[in-house]
Amino acid sequence: MDDMPQTANPFSQVPIEITISVGKARPLVRDLLRMKRDSILPLDRKVEDPVELYVGDKLIARGELTEMEGDSGQLAVRLTEVVDLQNGL
Repeated sequence: MDDMPQTANPFSQVPIEITISVGKARPLVRDLLRMKRDSILPLDRKVEDPVELYVGDKLIARGELTEMEGDSGQLAVRLTEVVDLQNGL
């Protein structure tokens, strides 16, 4: 994202929140009511599947989870596919 040209648009400096979706779960209500600490909730994706990045409900990119360099343990996303956002969200 750093290689995008700077524009005169004053909104280009406004921070936004991006939601990273790693998958969805569809438990039955009875299973949801039985959940407690250490319960496992299966998702519809595998560990190696791409994650999706959203601004609001708009899909803007896909990528893979990775760990930041160093020993921080902080998660990051390496982008593998980016939607053309030149015409807005």
